[in-house]
Amino acid sequence: MSAPVFLAEGGALGALSAGDVYVLDGAEGRHAGVVQRRGPGERLDVVDGAGTRLRCVVDVVEGGEVRLRVDEVVAEPAPAVVLTLVQALAKGDRDELAVEAAVEVGVDAVVPWQADRSVVVWRGQRAAKSHAKWVATVRSAVKQARRACLPPVAEPVTTRQLAARVREVVAAGGAAVVLHEEATVPLARVPLPAGSPGAGTDGAGAPAVLLVVGPEGGIADAEVAALEEAGAVAARLGPHVLRTSTAGPVAVALLCERLGRWS
Repeated sequence: MSAPVFLAEGGALGALSAGDVYVLDGAEGRHAGVVQRRGPGERLDVVDGAGTRLRCVVDVVEGGEVRLRVDEVVAEPAPAVVLTLVQALAKGDRDELAVEAAVEVGVDAVVPWQADRSVVVWRGQRAAKSHAKWVATVRSAVKQARRACLPPVAEPVTTRQLAARVREVVAAGGAAVVLHEEATVPLARVPLPAGSPGAGTDGAGAPAVLLVVGPEGGIADAEVAALEEAGAVAARLGPHVLRTSTAGPVAVALLCERLGRWS
């Protein structure tokens, strides 16, 4: 069974080496030592959210502090193609369910989208609270999936802002795909950008793929037109119409396979 993952509260882990000591404290330390009652000899991983993983063994537990012996430091490569889920806001926490599953599957970044048909609206204090909830959902999913990279959650975008981002991504050699039930091109055949092995450790310089998923009522025709005019391609996921909470994760899984991440 794989070791549980805990997120370092701050600072890079790359300066550490095998044999060093790392103290897991703060909220993660309390969770490991008090809630989960991890004990000496147990294995666990600590990640910094930027691709560095410490494979550790518990030495001493003192309340909310867990003293770890580092056995190995692993630097996981940045993605050759950055896969971003643009998830429309949806009611009943369906958008959060989509984000959670997409992160577990392997998405690299998340963008909340205030679509025309989104019943939920992020404004004022609700916007900050909802954004924080998405961030917490991503953190939990990263730990569940034992990932070393923490996908960022962008500020919410309007359709106009999303169209501008599509133009930037396409102009830089990336691709943007809008899932739409009436599209004739299957997602499995949409051209994807070639990877960039020379990208930075954070994926900077790598081409991007934007995957746009609409709300419960679907994407408005005017929105599809605006995104296509900006360079996006409308594609259908399959023969069935999926919920907004399901479409994104299923599409991310298909794209991860096509990008060679699961092979």
